[in-house]
Amino acid sequence: MGHAYSALLTDRWAKDMGGIVLLRIEDIDTKRCRPEFVAGVFEDLQWLGLRYPEPVRVQSQHFDDYRKAAETLKSKDLLYPCFCSRSEIRAASDGGTDPEGAPLYPGTCKHRYAAKRTEKLVAGVPVQWRIDMGKAIETAGEIFMTEAMPTPQAAPMRRIADPVRWGDVVLVRKDTPTSYHISVVVDDALQGVTHVTRGMDLYAATDIHVLLQKLLGLATPIYTHHALVTDEAKEKLSKSKGSESLADLRATGWSATDVKAALGF
Repeated sequence: MGHAYSALLTDRWAKDMGGIVLLRIEDIDTKRCRPEFVAGVFEDLQWLGLRYPEPVRVQSQHFDDYRKAAETLKSKDLLYPCFCSRSEIRAASDGGTDPEGAPLYPGTCKHRYAAKRTEKLVAGVPVQWRIDMGKAIETAGEIFMTEAMPTPQAAPMRRIADPVRWGDVVLVRKDTPTSYHISVVVDDALQGVTHVTRGMDLYAATDIHVLLQKLLGLATPIYTHHALVTDEAKEKLSKSKGSESLADLRATGWSATDVKAALGF
């Protein structure tokens, strides 16, 4: 239901503004993103009566675009290799956490001697690349973003982005040549996206994206962060927590009209 709400809200807002909605398949985790899951996305959206321009951009087909962005950041000495496991990070943590509650990276690999890093890279030790947040902020300076409500009548608000609260976040993962952060920033620029609609659970992550846009010389879209669809306990609806999917609702007799009415459309 949460994804349906976001899709319907985006569709309505785009129509009000005379814009075009773009669909993107964000499947950089190729082990977890299966073809049947992608097919389910298209089936759900079609059932809701939503249509999108084709071809739809599929992130797993554009890893080279994300590699180029990462290499640009490396060339500016803004990324460094990290070989730490999650357990090692937890053990070295001083108790600070990022907006999602994960331990802030203590900077272990940032302080390694260059020779030690090279030794591990040559040996083929699994590596992820982190942003040097202090150096990135020094390079970018103060960064701003524009937040808008999903209605043409509401005046957009400008605020200062605060990516520092994330610490040295991972931008190139061990299991894939990119990350959510790099991928969406690059895609938004390549697709000419002017407005992004996403849930409040990504509000803090947007600060990372605005920073990357500044560092990579890319335009910053206007962002809208909408409320999440929750259950009676005010918990975010999630399939992993037993929430019903649109396919489940269809199987029990719900129509697309029923879903839209339940979500306020």
